[in-house]
Amino acid sequence: MRADIQNLFMGIHMLYFAHEKDLTVTEMQPELEDLGYRVAEREVKQELERLTQGNFLTAHNDAYSITRTGTEEFKDIQAKLQVLSNGVLKPLKAAGTTK
Repeated sequence: MRADIQNLFMGIHMLYFAHEKDLTVTEMQPELEDLGYRVAEREVKQELERLTQGNFLTAHNDAYSITRTGTEEFKDIQAKLQVLSNGVLKPLKAAGTTK
């Protein structure tokens, strides 16, 4: 998976996990690895910082909490993912066939 796409999905997963409880880098890395991401601690930290800069998370000590903006963004993402999944999860047609 391309790095930019992976980072996008990681950010969505982080917002989901942050909605459940506060995040730390050391807790988040194995969670992401269990989901199939290959990430170093540095990459996890960078994505958490990016989400913090976007006001989706707030940092306190070594933990990150979701903000009201982050919750609203996550709700918007959920709605878009529902629409997207209805289309993209359909079986693909064989190459060379038409509609």
